Amino acid sequence: MDAVLRLITLQDFNTRVVLGGATVLGVACGVVGVLAMLRRRALMGDAIAHAALPGVCLAFLIAGGRFLPALLVGAMAFGLLAILAVTVVRRTTRVKEDAAIALTLSVFFGLGIALLTSIQRRAGSDHAGLDGFIFGKAAGMVTQDLMVLAGVSVVVLAVVAVFLKEFASLCFDSAFAASIGRSVTLLDVLLMALVCLATVAALPAVGAVLVVALLTIPPASARFWTDRLSTMLVVSGAVGGAAGAVGAGVSSLVPKLSAGPVITLSATAIFVVSMIFAPLHGVVPRLVRQRRNRQMVAEQSRRVAAELSGGGG
Repeated sequence: MDAVLRLITLQDFNTRVVLGGATVLGVACGVVGVLAMLRRRALMGDAIAHAALPGVCLAFLIAGGRFLPALLVGAMAFGLLAILAVTVVRRTTRVKEDAAIALTLSVFFGLGIALLTSIQRRAGSDHAGLDGFIFGKAAGMVTQDLMVLAGVSVVVLAVVAVFLKEFASLCFDSAFAASIGRSVTLLDVLLMALVCLATVAALPAVGAVLVVALLTIPPASARFWTDRLSTMLVVSGAVGGAAGAVGAGVSSLVPKLSAGPVITLSATAIFVVSMIFAPLHGVVPRLVRQRRNRQMVAEQSRRVAAELSGGGG
């Protein structure tokens, strides 16, 4: 009980840092994930996350240590390179987009594992925690890390707010967007850059393996609650933030329990509740509406039959 009370009251400085970092990342990933889902680019985040690992390793070697801003820059560079690779393969060959994503993911992640293995064989402990970028290690966050991640999240949210109308036209009717003079290609590039930025920022918390969960589960949950894009962005950001906070909190209570898997499970629990009980598209409300409609049709049929039989008599 003491541990729970300390968590609720945020008495521990490290707990405040981890909770803050996981929450802001969840919000940013939830918001940008809506646009990626509507644009059918959700799995691109998975490719970016896996492709970022060799960038992290190379940045570690160049910087000479685990300096988070440098690691994120390296991850961002290789994430953008992965986007370019998928685009080139898809447009210049007969390979479909899903196969191009799988190919890019496998090649880059294999390179990253090879570099990580080579780094870990080196003498010294300067590589400690570097493998946290695979499965996530939110507990290792420090104040500097939180400031960097918060800054990235603010940038992502600000760009989405400024270009919301353009992104809406891109996601719902790209042909119309092109017809009114908007550059679909540039908007696509900007959206993928935001996905890359959010993905790279989430790597320290949830890792390359689970980062796609923060980009897909909150938007999928929000889709059950609303059909309006603005509301969906708010709901998805709230789901992502709540999952990040709950996952980080539970992880702080249980020794040796990584925050990444718990964040994913928390988001999944919210998704299941949304799928079953959401008033607009949830399973239970839909069944209730269908039953009510059948009863109304049956009642109308009985009335019509009664009127016909009365008129015939």
